[in-house]
Amino acid sequence: MPNSYDSHITGEMLVRYYELNKKKKEIEMEMNTLKEYFQNYFNQLVGIDHKGEITISGYKLQRQIRKSEKFKETETVQRLEELQLNDLIHLVKKPDEAKIKAALDLGLISTQQLDGCVITSCTQAISVKPLTPR
Repeated sequence: MPNSYDSHITGEMLVRYYELNKKKKEIEMEMNTLKEYFQNYFNQLVGIDHKGEITISGYKLQRQIRKSEKFKETETVQRLEELQLNDLIHLVKKPDEAKIKAALDLGLISTQQLDGCVITSCTQAISVKPLTPR
């Protein structure tokens, strides 16, 4: 569907976007390599899962450790049931998407019966590629 932006897109803009995107990927790869090197350095200096800090040439390099804990669902529910602490167990009713799709495919239910139940989301993505390999 044409809009007012169509006349403003130029070949130079596409080339610039393509080149910048290529540079971005190269920069991300180099940064990931450096991060891996820094992680290995701190692993040897202070050990795995320990924070660390060094200062070189007026720059401070820090490694922070973020810790998160989750309960193992099956084991925790079982233990709470054994302790008769059922009030600490959260029961969740969720639609089984695989079974719903199978029921739709088999004709056991219709899409009209689920009208208003489906959430559709869309994401936008831009891709610029040369028509001839570079």
